[in-house]
Amino acid sequence: MRMVGPGFATLIALVASPAMAAVEPPSTVISSLPLATVQTEPALVSADMRQGFDLSGPWHYSIDPYRAGLAGFHGETPDPGQRRFIDIDVAKAMASDNRTLYEFNLDHAPIAVLPSSWLTEAPQMRHYQGLVWYQRHFDAPATRKGRIFLRLGAANYASYVYLNGKPVGRHEGGFTPFSFEVTKLLRDGDNQITIGVDSVATPTSVPPPVTDWENYGGITRPVRLVETPDTFVDDAWVRLTRDGKLAVDVHLNGADAVNHPLRLKIAALGVDLPGTTDAKGDWHALRPAPAKLVRWSPENPRLYDVVVDAGEDHWKDRVGFRTIEVRGTDILLNGKPIFLRGISLHEEEIGAEPTRAITPASARALLSEVKDGLHGNYVRLAHYPHNELMTRTADELGLLVWSEVPVYWMIAWDNPGTLATARNMLAENILRDRNRASIAIWSVANETPVSDARNSFLRTLIADVRKLDDTRLVSAALLVDHGKGPGAPVMTLADPLADSVDVLALNTYNGWYTADRLSDLPATTWNVPNNKPIVFSEFGADALAGFHKPQKFSEDYQADYYRATLAMAAKMPTLRGMSPWILKDFRSPRRQNPDFQMGWNRKGLISETGVRKMAFYVLSDYYLAKAAKAK
Repeated sequence: MRMVGPGFATLIALVASPAMAAVEPPSTVISSLPLATVQTEPALVSADMRQGFDLSGPWHYSIDPYRAGLAGFHGETPDPGQRRFIDIDVAKAMASDNRTLYEFNLDHAPIAVLPSSWLTEAPQMRHYQGLVWYQRHFDAPATRKGRIFLRLGAANYASYVYLNGKPVGRHEGGFTPFSFEVTKLLRDGDNQITIGVDSVATPTSVPPPVTDWENYGGITRPVRLVETPDTFVDDAWVRLTRDGKLAVDVHLNGADAVNHPLRLKIAALGVDLPGTTDAKGDWHALRPAPAKLVRWSPENPRLYDVVVDAGEDHWKDRVGFRTIEVRGTDILLNGKPIFLRGISLHEEEIGAEPTRAITPASARALLSEVKDGLHGNYVRLAHYPHNELMTRTADELGLLVWSEVPVYWMIAWDNPGTLATARNMLAENILRDRNRASIAIWSVANETPVSDARNSFLRTLIADVRKLDDTRLVSAALLVDHGKGPGAPVMTLADPLADSVDVLALNTYNGWYTADRLSDLPATTWNVPNNKPIVFSEFGADALAGFHKPQKFSEDYQADYYRATLAMAAKMPTLRGMSPWILKDFRSPRRQNPDFQMGWNRKGLISETGVRKMAFYVLSDYYLAKAAKAK
């Protein structure tokens, strides 16, 4: 996977060896699988708009709690009787030779409908953390030509992929896409695909084992075979530069990638720009923006059909054009100050039994609550890259997006493999979504305690963002020190990372996780830098929908909490936005109060089934007034 852009260098540190070390299993069979990294695998940007073969639907699955399919109990190569990926008719083999032993038979195993988490298929697996094997058969397209790539939108967390019993590759990271070429492994007629997915988080994984959300194990986003010509557009990035010019960067993949003619077309704008790739298969071009270009904004989310023609390949996407920058303490969208009227949300559909299987309808249902219900123009997609359906829907609806990687709480800051994993996740996230007009802020972390190792780790990620995308803002949700003044809290931002980000993002829960009286919150003193815009990346209070008493966990208390916190926010002169925690109640095993939580974090402004709480209307009214004032 190559990364292209003006003045843009390959991230040399994202080499295979450190990332391999982070997920190296004991089995020599598995360790022979290539690892998906930014240097060896294709980007397949906008792959969801390419021709292909959808492998969604019924798959057989088999749990493997002791990882016997990866290694024997002495750490050796697994016994053939445990290798779930073998391309064989298990029942026939055992019936024909009574010396043969297989302790699995995926052809007769239970069925899961993918994409989904295994929680959906078997409720008793909600808290299972370990390895699950998925397998299905499919007929290869009879008329296939060119090259075929297997692309997974995401699988949580470490994946091991086989086709027709042959190793294809492995990947670490539960929220970003990865692809492997399978052109030579496909056979005419029946094919068998097997994917092992291990959900276990470790002290060196990203995220770590302790979080505040459900760890949905499984293949949670689509699996597709993607068809391309022999030489194809692997990566294309079309955007407005900070000074308002139209820029394009393209990388071709294939034997004829060098000195290859190609052209950018945007029919609605009359753009037909020819070019030729260089000795690396790259093309960069810059031209004045067309006079009739309408800039994308929440009020007018204009998208254009963009095409890059390169021989037999016709890459396409739908792209909006806008600029986002910081000037002093203001955030400027298309050169004009904007207040970010937002909310945070997890990738979890509205419903009593969510499964983290986002569809176009569920994405629109979630984001419409923000856009139409709350009168918002902004959403924080926490705490990991969300399904690309979410960012495409945000493009269409007109919602600015904060997108982040799961560098969360207690990361192994000193571990080189952990850093390599985080860098790879960040690159996969940015390359997937940097054509999305909605993306305004890339975030590199959430609530991470300050240390020298942590500062170095996060500054490396910030530098990566700026190399990969110089058109957007960088931030991280920071912790703030809580003190007590005469009658009101005193909040101090002492994080040295403040010097490295564009937007200061603060999480505050005064009056919920502190003993502060709500009546004291408006008088809070904030000791924060005054030279950058501030956003409240989180604040919130739990409420069980329908519970009304003068105490915590009631709708009444949550509504009062919002009123007090918004009154506090009104006195912060450099506050330029907020994304309270959170739109919808979401699953979290750490939340176990049986009277109110029952395995759910109840800070949602709507319940898990979509019932709006009192605080929803408090924030909606506040944003409506903000929107009216901005006109």
